[in-house]
Amino acid sequence: MTSASFVRDPIADELLTPQNAALVIIDFQPVQVASIVSMERRELIANVVAVAKAAKLYEIPVVLSTVNVATGLNSPTIHQLGDVLGNVTAIDRTSINAWEDEDFVTAVKATGRRKLVMVALWTEVCLAFPALDAMREGFEVYPVVDAVGGTSAIAHRTGLERILQAGARPITWIQFACELQRDWNREATKAGFAEIVFSSIHP
Repeated sequence: MTSASFVRDPIADELLTPQNAALVIIDFQPVQVASIVSMERRELIANVVAVAKAAKLYEIPVVLSTVNVATGLNSPTIHQLGDVLGNVTAIDRTSINAWEDEDFVTAVKATGRRKLVMVALWTEVCLAFPALDAMREGFEVYPVVDAVGGTSAIAHRTGLERILQAGARPITWIQFACELQRDWNREATKAGFAEIVFSSIHP
């Protein structure tokens, strides 16, 4: 078996690549996680951690944001994500819509990437609002549908439907990882890719 002999342009590629994508993580904080009803919380955490691990493995820029930590009303990012992200500094906000925070928008634009892989809690608010605004500004938004959650099943579903109708491109965490790896012959990331995929698949 032989892989394709040509190399696809990693910047212009229609699919996600380590060179054309950025990961945006919004409000994965204890209170928000505890309020999720649309999926099992342990699975949600495992899935978003897999997304973060993939971003770190392929050296994709990460924009991390929290809400109301500086005001004392909320706690920082959950430790499971913090352990993976290491020295990524969270941009703290008071705005419900992250796109209405200047520091957040500046950080997203500073990545130089037009494809934004997004995870946020809640789907219907903290994912939907900035996703809609980002798309209005010409970004492509890829919500990781099994690594986000809402305050109810219908709230989650409606939030996703709203951004999909506006042009968002849904993916799953395993699709994200596989889209970045593409080929088992890519030795530099093969072992890390296998660890993420096979340790994160739920029975």
